[in-house]
Amino acid sequence: MSRIFDIADRYIDQLAEMHPTLATYFGVPGHETEMPDNSPAGHAAQAELDRRTLAELGAAESEGERDRIARDVMTEEIEIGLESYEAGEQYRGMNILHSPFQGARQIFDLMPRESREDWDNIAARMSKVRFALETYRETLEAGVARGETTTRRQVLGVIEQAKVYGGQGGSPSFFDGLVTAYDATQIGDGALRELLTNSARDASTAFAGFGAFLADDHINATPDRDGVGRERYELSSRSYLGAQVDFEETYAWGWEQVRWAESELAATADKIVPGGTFHDAKKLLDEDPKRSIQGVEAFRVWMQDLQDRTIDELDGTHFDIGDPVKTVEVMIAPPGGALAMYYTGPSEDFSRPGRTWYPVPEGKERFPLWGEVSIVYHEGVPGHHFQIATTVSLGEHLSRFQKLAAGTSGYVEGWGLYAERLMGELGYLDNPDYYLGMLGSQLFRSQRVVVDIGMHLGLRIPEDSSFHPGEVWTPDLALAFMQPTSPFGPEFMVSEIDRYLGMPGQAISYKVGERHWLAAREQAKLNAGAAFDLKAWHNRALDLGPMGLAQMQREMAGG
Repeated sequence: MSRIFDIADRYIDQLAEMHPTLATYFGVPGHETEMPDNSPAGHAAQAELDRRTLAELGAAESEGERDRIARDVMTEEIEIGLESYEAGEQYRGMNILHSPFQGARQIFDLMPRESREDWDNIAARMSKVRFALETYRETLEAGVARGETTTRRQVLGVIEQAKVYGGQGGSPSFFDGLVTAYDATQIGDGALRELLTNSARDASTAFAGFGAFLADDHINATPDRDGVGRERYELSSRSYLGAQVDFEETYAWGWEQVRWAESELAATADKIVPGGTFHDAKKLLDEDPKRSIQGVEAFRVWMQDLQDRTIDELDGTHFDIGDPVKTVEVMIAPPGGALAMYYTGPSEDFSRPGRTWYPVPEGKERFPLWGEVSIVYHEGVPGHHFQIATTVSLGEHLSRFQKLAAGTSGYVEGWGLYAERLMGELGYLDNPDYYLGMLGSQLFRSQRVVVDIGMHLGLRIPEDSSFHPGEVWTPDLALAFMQPTSPFGPEFMVSEIDRYLGMPGQAISYKVGERHWLAAREQAKLNAGAAFDLKAWHNRALDLGPMGLAQMQREMAGG
């Protein structure tokens, strides 16, 4: 093992020790009963580890091309993490989708539930949920003292999540549900069940108490202002992209992409409802029972079948899919979280497979399929699962940091959106229903570029727009702009606007990431000429491992 790979290996072990929930995500054993210290002291310890690691990387000699790439990836990502820490983002990072608050609940989704030992681990970790939330409260209170907090909108959203997780929303708590899941096993250990029950009660009470703290105290210190301004947006977007972009140019390009997608949607809608508009086609596709699946479980099975079939058809033709990567599980996400689909990667040894998670709004039982096919490709194969699980499967070709911790949202989500478009290029979306769904996804992600940059930077809507020309973007305008063409319901879109405001710059990473992937492919085509091989280009892209978008373009433009 090279010096740089050794540094990466030790860094992952140290991360796992400091952040036991990350250890579970990575599949690093030995931390299954622990929860992280989310206090200012915990964040300071992480920063000190990062500084020591950067010094070691800077002093290490590179032993070849893979070493060079591994060091560049690790250095860039640790540096932006330190910059965010020094800017105080840990005090302002609570949002409705991804923060230590959600992590204290979501980690239980990834824990195995087969053996008595598995349930012992769950009970032990549930008993420490209170520690995770209390230490996070310390960070939030320190932020108040510094005048650095999240916004009122995010706090209100998290309060509602806390009610669901803590069992105050009219249904049993998430943790009571774990006890019910234990009862469905054949283990039958009364003492263990009592331990689970007590731990579940404590975890539920901890979430309820955290919600009360937010509602009674913390919210009073948070501003109503939603946009973060240019300085914070620049730092946050660079963290998500791994690249610096010109916001005004990207905003104008986003409008161009909106208009392109709207034009394509109109032409495709005419094929579904001759002479009709997109809204006519959407109404038909939403209401036609032959174009829908009835029932949550039936919908999950349909998605699983499509994932499995796609893997079989793509392997050996358009991609080389390794055996460990050929298993992906489709899951219905537990209630209470944001209504955005997401993916969790496999453990380091693939004992836990990659999983796609689909949140379902309460009461939803019918699922129109027109907008779902391209999402399956985005979340599964050739999208997130293929990219992330392939990275984990590469063994000694990549450093442990590259396999488990590297990769910006722009790289990962850009690949996911690129995968949707690619499946259209390969003929998998020739059905106008499904092509319309892909175009809806393109419009949706293009609108995100416009509203995310617009809301956070306080930009005006162009004067030549038919939608509120000249007005400054607000959350209400963003919702009115996106909802009419969204393939998803109103609850989802409200959640989406809140998400953009809580994670500045993340929403643009999909479309901006796709732009970088397409640009790198086009440059590689120009350089290689007739010798360009798309399958080989894809194989090389994944063989390099995840990285920031700027580095990806440098590495991949050559062919």
